[in-house]
Order: sequence, then C-alpha cells, then structure tokens
Amino acid sequence: MKRTVLCAAALCALGTGAWAQSTVTIYGIVDSGVRVQTNDGPKGANSGDDSKSVTPGGMSQSRLGFNIVEDLGGGMQGLVNMEHRFLVDTGAVAATDFWRQAWVGLKTPYGRITLGRQYNVLFDVFTSTYASFKYSPYIEAFKPEIGMSLGARHNNMVKYLAEFSGLRIGLAASAAEGNTNGSNSTRAGYLRYEMGPFAVGGAYEQLKDTANNKVTAATVGGAYSSGPWYVTLAWARTDPDDKFSRATLNALLGNAGTNGNFGVSTNMDKRDMWSAGVTYQFTPQWNIGGHYWNAKQHSREGTTDGAGKAIFAAGVLDYAFSKRTDAYLEVDHTELSDNPVFTFANGETKRLGYMVGLRHRF
Repeated sequence: MKRTVLCAAALCALGTGAWAQSTVTIYGIVDSGVRVQTNDGPKGANSGDDSKSVTPGGMSQSRLGFNIVEDLGGGMQGLVNMEHRFLVDTGAVAATDFWRQAWVGLKTPYGRITLGRQYNVLFDVFTSTYASFKYSPYIEAFKPEIGMSLGARHNNMVKYLAEFSGLRIGLAASAAEGNTNGSNSTRAGYLRYEMGPFAVGGAYEQLKDTANNKVTAATVGGAYSSGPWYVTLAWARTDPDDKFSRATLNALLGNAGTNGNFGVSTNMDKRDMWSAGVTYQFTPQWNIGGHYWNAKQHSREGTTDGAGKAIFAAGVLDYAFSKRTDAYLEVDHTELSDNPVFTFANGETKRLGYMVGLRHRF
C-alpha cells in the first residue's frame, strides 16, 4: 500500500512538472460596427440608395484562438495554433473553414517550421512590415490591399522562418492537394529587415490552379515609425498566366464588396497597386490615420477590355479606452474607372462608406 502511494505521488509530481513547461493562451477579438454605404441599392433606378448594416467586423474580423507553447529543452519549443473566425451580428461561422488557422510547429535555435493552414508570406510581410495602420494592419470592412495577397491563407502549407538580428527570412510551400480557392500548390519566400525606426521587406509567391497554370504575386515596401509618427509606402503586383482560371483568380482577389468587379475580366493581364499611408498618435488615447491605394490593371496584348483603374482611400479616428478596448470612426471611398465592366454589382462605379464601431481584444 505504501509503495502504491509513493508511486502515485511520483506520477503526480511528473505530471505537474510537465504541465509547468507548457502554456496555453486563449486570445481573441470581438469587433462590431454600424456601417453605411452609398450607391449600394439594387441594380436599376434605386442603385444610388444607401445601405445600412451592423457590420460583424469593422476594423478587425472577430476571432477566438488558442496558442500552445511547450518547452522541450535545449532551446526548442513545440508550437500549436488554432483560430476560429465568427460573425458578431449573428454568431455564425465567418467562412466555410471553421479554423481559419490550424497548424503545428517546432521552434529551434536555427529557425521555426510550421505545418498546416496558415498565413502566406505575402500577408506576413505586409502585416509585419508596412501594415496600413499602426494600430490595425487593415480595415476588415474595407481592405483593397488584401486582394493582392492571393487569399492571405493557404492549406497544406509548410513554412520555415528564421531571424538573424534585424533580418527575417521566410520560405513556404503548399502541397498539391486541392488548395484554397481551387489552387493546387504554392512556392514562396520573403525577406524583412529592421534597423532602428525603419523596416523594409518584400515577398514573392507562385500559385498554380488545378490545370497547372500559374499566377505570381510580388510585393515590396517599407515603414518609418518614430514617436507618434508611422509612415508607409508599398507596391504589389499580381500577374496571372493567360489561361489561369479567372474564377480562381476572382476568389483569390476577394473582397468584391470593396473592389466591385475590378479584375474579373477574361483578358486581364497584370495588376499593379501602389499604396501610402500615415498614422499620427496625438495623445496616448487618440490615433488618426489615412491610407491611399492606386491600382492599375493592364489588358492582355491585342485586347483592351482587361484594362482599368481603381482608387481607394480611407481615414480612421481611433480612441483607446484601455489597452484592450477601443472605439473607431472610419470613412472610405472607392472609385472604379476606364472600363465599363469594372463596376459594383448594381452597376455603380463610386461608393462612399462610413462606420462607427467598438472593438475588444483579449
């Protein structure tokens, strides 16, 4: 009996030690706003009507996530991330994929490797290096720049990340298993360098559709952050093969509510987007920021119906009640031109949006 008690005590001690070496962090964002959009009525005589809605994600998409880190000794850690996105207004799942991120990884003194559904390198370099706003990488309800990241996330991905002083190197590949939006495989890499208040970075990705046709995307940019100021400048290009599936491309460009039908033409060639922004924090609670995007699409040689232009602009005034809770007032503008095909679903080419919302992060 005494031996049994001692064995049980030893097992409990071992179990306690193992748990002490692991941490499980529950995190999330709950964000909701009231949004008004002009020229958002049904096609026809009422196309100029305004629409009003409770937006389930104004500045950020609401989410619930789990980060798990286990200390394996020798400078190694086991990593797990699972993140679910949901709609605050209805409580429904935000997308068909319940887990927007789901990966397992290993961190070593020589870098970190992760496997599963995760962000691609285009999204990584944009959000880490020249995010549109200092206090929020982008506006969830208005995010034209996300259309340049080929879907932002990919399934079946293996990603390697290493950092040396201010230099970060990332490599990624997705297996050919019927990937997100009908694509089969990706190959990508990025570099990021930070020195004092300056950060610069760039990324390149090649993605194939189910017929083995390719689309490539590249981005480069930088940011200056000092005191209350944050300034960014960036460029991105999307360049599909002539035979690359336009249905797949349209899904990858995404966010049709903001971009209208900009980019769905069969004869689209490459698309370039320049963006610039500035954020100023004039008190510990108050931030104001503005961002401008100028996109130009080219038509395939010998055609004209694939070309077009788009201008996007947004401004945000943000007030932080605390480190976790903030309120925001946002205004945005979209203007499509130089092609009668590039319109919103109701045929309009201009749209003004504005919203006020509340966000809590935990």
